[in-house]
Amino acid sequence: MGEQSPTSLINCYTESYSLHPLNLNFKRTKIMSKKVFLRRKDLSGHLPKAVRAEATMKLSSVFVNRQPLKGFTPKEEKKYMQEILDVSPEHVDWPKHSKNFWADLTIPVGFTGVELEIGVHEDGTPITIMDYIKYNFAIKHPYVALTKEEMDTDITKKFYIQDHAREDKVKNNSIKLKKDADKEFIKVSSNLSNMKRILRLMSDSNPDRMTEDQIENSLYELKNSNPKKFIRVATDKNLEVKAEIEEMISAGVLRKIGNQVIFIDEVLGDTIDDTVVHLKDKKNSGKLTILRAKLKELSLI
Repeated sequence: MGEQSPTSLINCYTESYSLHPLNLNFKRTKIMSKKVFLRRKDLSGHLPKAVRAEATMKLSSVFVNRQPLKGFTPKEEKKYMQEILDVSPEHVDWPKHSKNFWADLTIPVGFTGVELEIGVHEDGTPITIMDYIKYNFAIKHPYVALTKEEMDTDITKKFYIQDHAREDKVKNNSIKLKKDADKEFIKVSSNLSNMKRILRLMSDSNPDRMTEDQIENSLYELKNSNPKKFIRVATDKNLEVKAEIEEMISAGVLRKIGNQVIFIDEVLGDTIDDTVVHLKDKKNSGKLTILRAKLKELSLI
């Protein structure tokens, strides 16, 4: 039997069977198990590596507006925490018990982290309530990052959540985005005019002063560095007009002050998109013709 990947071990469906006391029929219940890890930042200092590895950091309560940070809303507390607090939500002491619970909540985190089962039963109830509480407390805590990358770039973060399923999803979405960008690149690479238009909108380059190879090379690099923007620009139904507007601005036919696009003393639009709407309006078709003529005159100089 082949070795399972970490993700397959962390996210799985478990089917359990319960025996009904009256009719002796088996009841099939589906459980969605999902496990994540709460991990700490590697400790720095002059202590030996082995000592640092054995050290434990505690994720403890913090106070927000004089109240302890809570992982649940009041509604969620009443839904999930009655057994934990051992008091009815209607009891006069419920608020005190709730406050004390969150104020006292501490999660010791060692070198290997803390595994948390945050999955739920088919009816939505948590599989392991304390793990579910700790997770919701952690993701709201100001010292906890949702990824290791976030923790490494934020000095205020001391812990992070390692979620293999989320990491796989993010990675897969990135792959799909790049594949979609590749498809659009193949489409536009057979059309030099469109390549020029996209390059004009995605960079400060002047494609009229570049060879076809240079245009395609530059566009390929832009596609790789920002696939999301490339797809948005390449599939824009107003690509041609927007590229013309940018070319007119570069040539001095139009002026741009802030985001406003101006022709002589007339504001054509507060943004490029507004300007497109203005120029595509049938009653302004003569104005677009004039602008195109002026641009052509300048290109002949």
